[in-house]
Amino acid sequence: MGDERQELSHVDAVGRVHMVDVGAKPESRRRAVARARLRMAPETAARLRDLPKGDALATAELAGVMAAKRTSELIPLCHQLPLSVVRVSAEVVGGGVEITASAETVAQTGVEMEALVAASVAALTVYDMAKAIDKGMVVEDVRLVEKTKEPL
Repeated sequence: MGDERQELSHVDAVGRVHMVDVGAKPESRRRAVARARLRMAPETAARLRDLPKGDALATAELAGVMAAKRTSELIPLCHQLPLSVVRVSAEVVGGGVEITASAETVAQTGVEMEALVAASVAALTVYDMAKAIDKGMVVEDVRLVEKTKEPL
């Protein structure tokens, strides 16, 4: 198992977790895109813009942006990053909602966690706002779909 531990960037040779030192890495332009899906009854999906709590899709998009900015507070070993932009889109697709979140920065480490947190929190926000009318919703398929790094 010693060799496997060294492959994990946040685990040292003896198994202790630590924050990765990125101080010697050059800054680069980084972008990540993540998606999440929320499966629900078609009747629920049709009502998401007019729920008693308000427009669930617009609220989810805002919640995703806010969450991306707090990723380092939520994920213990993440670096705090200067985000240049975060975009979140929540759209009704078939019997559910598809959320796409992108995050960009110029930094020494990537923004995939920010994009994943944005997509996840946006999905959970829709869930929270619609749970009173649909007890069978499922958040699923949260995944990173793109990650880029360009030299400055």
